[in-house]
Amino acid sequence: MATPNKVAAVEEITTDFKESNAAVLTEYRGLTVAQLKELRVSLGQETKFSVVKNTLTGIAAKEAGIDAFDDQLSGPTAIAFIKGDAVAAAKSLTDFAKSNPQLVIKTGFFEGKALDAPGVAALAALESREFQLARVAGVLKAPMAALARTVEALRVKQEENGGAADTAAAEAPAAEAPAAEEAPAAEATEAPAEAAAEEK
Repeated sequence: MATPNKVAAVEEITTDFKESNAAVLTEYRGLTVAQLKELRVSLGQETKFSVVKNTLTGIAAKEAGIDAFDDQLSGPTAIAFIKGDAVAAAKSLTDFAKSNPQLVIKTGFFEGKALDAPGVAALAALESREFQLARVAGVLKAPMAALARTVEALRVKQEENGGAADTAAAEAPAAEAPAAEEAPAAEATEAPAEAAAEEK
């Protein structure tokens, strides 16, 4: 009869399977606690690396509809439940396994498809989504830079045109002012002439 703890463990593993877009089954025989901690850190927050019981994991996998782990659940088992970038997580696992041969990558699944150990390695060799996005951003960077230069050139030109208009506006009243001042002088010259004519 299953104990409440075992039932809860199966439910947790089942949930982990269902919420993950990929998972990798490993054997960690000989790894120290410190090494396992190092691996968990390298995998990031979106990947849960859990030591599991083989029997309970087999039940949970069936409940989640996963058959990739059939006949692979033996020895000290840990599973990387990947909820984020599967390529980056697979790369972290394979890189760690190269440095720490005690970690053996046995099998996995990605988006519902089973992967053997070479399949996990092939997944790790792909470009991660982050790298792809960075590359796309790099491709878009040049046109954006050109657009920015165009906008800046237009802004400078507008400022230059605005400055010229302001200068013309400032000069216009100055040109008109002398004409306005000359009118009274002309009138003053005409007035004595008229007075002299009347005296004659």
